[in-house]
Amino acid sequence: MRGIFTSTMFENLSLKIEKAIKNLKGQGRISEINVAETTKEIRKALVEADVNYKIAKEFTDVVKEKAIGQNVLTSISPGQLLVKIVNDELIQLLGGEQQDINITANPSIFLIAGLQGSGKTTFSGKLAKHIKSKGRNPLLVACDVYRPAAINQLKVLGESIGVAVYADLENKNPVDIATKAITFAKQNHHNVIIVDTAGRLSIDEQMMSEIYEIKQAIRPTETLFVVDSMTGQDAVNTAKNFNDRLDFDGVVLTKLDGDTRGGAALSIKAVVNKPIKFVSNGEKLDALELFYPDRMAGRILGKGDVVSLVERAQSVFDEEEARKISKKISKNNFDLEDFLSQLQQIKKMGNVKDLMSMIPGVGNKIKDLDVDENVFKNIECIIQSMTPQERQDPDLINNSRKARIVKGSGKSIQELNKLLTQFNDMKKMMKSMNGMKMKR
Repeated sequence: MRGIFTSTMFENLSLKIEKAIKNLKGQGRISEINVAETTKEIRKALVEADVNYKIAKEFTDVVKEKAIGQNVLTSISPGQLLVKIVNDELIQLLGGEQQDINITANPSIFLIAGLQGSGKTTFSGKLAKHIKSKGRNPLLVACDVYRPAAINQLKVLGESIGVAVYADLENKNPVDIATKAITFAKQNHHNVIIVDTAGRLSIDEQMMSEIYEIKQAIRPTETLFVVDSMTGQDAVNTAKNFNDRLDFDGVVLTKLDGDTRGGAALSIKAVVNKPIKFVSNGEKLDALELFYPDRMAGRILGKGDVVSLVERAQSVFDEEEARKISKKISKNNFDLEDFLSQLQQIKKMGNVKDLMSMIPGVGNKIKDLDVDENVFKNIECIIQSMTPQERQDPDLINNSRKARIVKGSGKSIQELNKLLTQFNDMKKMMKSMNGMKMKR
């Protein structure tokens, strides 16, 4: 799975909370007046982020109560203390501890519910890929009998990740399809079953009755409610209606790459008392992430998310390849072919601005920074226009070779020269670092 929290998610909320807490900087102690002013601004920021007013008020009341009367240690400023209190309460608001799905049963059955357009079918494919990576053998089940496109979409997703799909175009009874799919799964050694159900544009009795009947018939290990995070408080209201009827086990927030203010993520646990288990965005099947309340709280407060950054790197970098590269660097044999390989690995981690936002203290400072996401693409074009010999030995690249490379890549001679200069500088740095290691 790749990390997919975009740099824009919670961006305005993060900036406004940071600004509110700055009011306490330079204060000698925490007082009822300065805490009241700060928490009022935090409450306003939460409401503007589409957090339910009652939840926002309860949150800031708890923060205020815990802050007032605290003795500030000489090594800790009032601002630092309030950040700690706000961070702890944000973690609780977001759900406390991270909760994964249960795939220990054989078979483990997951019922996927939600409105039409929330991203249920795409999430079902992402979940199947995630579960397959755990060594399980999942089966996708197409129970949306009203939209043939949904069945076709599930088949395409299943084929792309090598996961079987159970569908019956002749059968219009989703309860019957689901129960027969379980029998099929057991006969064919599928130990995880993911049931994709039909949705509607809005909640109606027929949909609720149908999915309730499916749940009663198949007794799923977990029911997961998928909701479009861009719908804000509507997402929270929809979650409550589904939970009242289905008593689901966890929430999946989708479409975090859109113009989301974060209100759904901050409100949903308080309203339905069910954990957010996954967040996802886009159509790519690796764009799925387990939801960690503590990490998200850290990002909201501008503290970064180094753990997710490291995990994302580990998920895309091949250990054997890393050892080979390390060996080549130690022998000063690192070439443009290796450089290209590393760039392609980095690209898999996501967009540059998102990666930078995970670094502590950087998040809010890059809000208005114009990061050129095509910079890697330009470098790739140039290197791929070189011959294998040129990549291995850039010193071979004379003026005539440069003219050919520029023509083949569609880039300028200035871009090529800049790349070669930067690569040579990097090699010099690597060589000097190796020299320092040898002296130790």
